[in-house]
Amino acid sequence: QVQLVESGGGLVQAGGSLRLSCAASGRTFRSYAVAWFRQAPGKEREFVASQSWSGDSTYYADSVKGRFTISRDNAKNTMYLQMSSLKPEDTAVYYCAADPYAVAATAPRAWDYWGQGTQVTVSS
Repeated sequence: QVQLVESGGGLVQAGGSLRLSCAASGRTFRSYAVAWFRQAPGKEREFVASQSWSGDSTYYADSVKGRFTISRDNAKNTMYLQMSSLKPEDTAVYYCAADPYAVAATAPRAWDYWGQGTQVTVSS
């Protein structure tokens, strides 16, 4: 079992930066793939980025490639999403997720464990 808690969301102007954190409980976290998803009002939850348990493999949605960076610190049981050059269309609730197998999966149903979400609002 893995429990996830996000933090770091907030209000930022377009062009600004934010770093989201996701703290995990459970010794098995370091062997799990991790991911970030987001959900804007009236839209489906969408894939943002994912990373393998070792950090060797990472994947990004085209919409955030070059602007967002996913990372993890297994010693701290924490994962991160560094977001730069933010745009109003990045406004959403951001969720972290973890799963033993789903490293390259972009469908939310492939990920077993989820945080509660943190709001990111980008003003124009």
